[in-house]
Amino acid sequence: MNSELVLSERRGAVLLLTFNRPDVLNAWTNELEDAYFDLLTAADSDPDIRAIVITGAGRGFCSGADLSNLKNVGEVSDEDLVRPRPREFPKSMRKPLIGAINGVAAGLGFVEALYCDVRFGSSATRFTTAFAKRGLIAEYGISWMLPRLVGRSRATDLLLSSRMVGADEAYRIGLIDHLVDGDVVEAAVAYAAELAATCSPTSLSVMKSQLSADETGTFDESAQRAETLMVNAFRGPDVVEGVASHLERRPPNFPSLSLRSSHVSL
Repeated sequence: MNSELVLSERRGAVLLLTFNRPDVLNAWTNELEDAYFDLLTAADSDPDIRAIVITGAGRGFCSGADLSNLKNVGEVSDEDLVRPRPREFPKSMRKPLIGAINGVAAGLGFVEALYCDVRFGSSATRFTTAFAKRGLIAEYGISWMLPRLVGRSRATDLLLSSRMVGADEAYRIGLIDHLVDGDVVEAAVAYAAELAATCSPTSLSVMKSQLSADETGTFDESAQRAETLMVNAFRGPDVVEGVASHLERRPPNFPSLSLRSSHVSL
């Protein structure tokens, strides 16, 4: 059942989603994808959920596409590759998506890790692009994301060689943002809970949109966009609450995100 392929657990205002095919290091299937994306869709519309943590069951985060489903890959048609939602769907989430990369992230699993806004890792964390060793290409936007994260030369190395990158190197070059000595899931959930408790959901959502929009523009365009957004922010309730809670030395009580249809657009 799809509900068993991705486990869902509420931790207060944080939703923990766990890829749940541990016997095959959480290898990706269309069914797992559908379950994952359905849960993300529901979470994005749930006002009580303010951050999402993604991890894998067992020893792996995600070992990539389940190759047992690709035995007749040479006969795949264009129609076979069409999915209801694009693979980059997680990047459309308005709420913070925190990756707890608990083990190997390979191929498509590597890509899914990069779709997260912030990544936590431990000594067990490992990455490999894997594509070249399967006769594939740099899939699903990784050739755009990876150079911006680690630099073009390192990205070229990782894509061409498909070599395994351990936790220490991954942290040093920026594949993971937090290298923890202990339970990576608990560390990621604690981080997400802090965002949920202290940060404006609207601010987080708008900042995510700014980061996406500004990746291809100029500084002047970014600054001009920020001016408009700042005026909108000062007219909204979040700045009032943010300033008041600071002056009154109390935790903030920010409103939840509005429905997506009325959300601020860049």
